[in-house]
Amino acid sequence: MKPLSLPSTEPDLIEDVLAWHDGDARAAISALLDDCQHLRLQLALTEAAASSGFTRGWRPRFDRQDNA
Repeated sequence: MKPLSLPSTEPDLIEDVLAWHDGDARAAISALLDDCQHLRLQLALTEAAASSGFTRGWRPRFDRQDNA
């Protein structure tokens, strides 16, 4: 008997974001930029509050480093 398998379709995140904003690309970009700004603030607060010993020397990076 063959095991059951789920379809291997990955969600299209761009289409999902646009659909959430009723197809308004400017609203979608604005919301994503707002989210990015909020997360950067949260990261800055965490960096200030967490001691080096707590994070075992890890320091956050505010900019993404692509593995290209």
